[in-house]
Amino acid sequence: MIKGIKQSLYGLVAVLAISVAMFAAPSVGAADALSGACAADPTASVCATQTNDFNSIVTIIVNTLLFLIGAISVLMVIVGAFMYTTSGGDSAQLTKAKNTIIYSIVGLVVAALAYAIVTYVVSQL
Repeated sequence: MIKGIKQSLYGLVAVLAISVAMFAAPSVGAADALSGACAADPTASVCATQTNDFNSIVTIIVNTLLFLIGAISVLMVIVGAFMYTTSGGDSAQLTKAKNTIIYSIVGLVVAALAYAIVTYVVSQL
C-alpha cells in the first residue's frame, strides 16, 4: 500500500516537472531571441516590451502550479461530494467527506493568496 502511494507521488512530481519544463522552455527561448534582436537593433519596437527573464519564468511557473492546484482542488471537492453522498449516514464518513471538501477549498484559497503575493513581489523587481 505504501509502495503504491510512493509511486503515485513520484509520478505526480514527474508530471509537475515536465509541465513546468514545457511551459518555461519556450519563454526562455523567446527571450533569448528577443535579446539577440534588440542587440542588433535597439530601436525596434519589440525591445520596449521585452521583460525580465526571471520575472517571466517565475510567472509561468506560478501560473502552471496555480492551474494544477486548482484542478486538484476541484477534483478533491468532487471526491468529497461523492464521499458525502455515499456515506449512508455514517458520521465518521460524513466527517471525512466534510473535511476533504473544507481542506480542498482552504488549499485553493491559500494558493490564490500565494499567487497574489508572488505576483506582487515579482512586479516590484
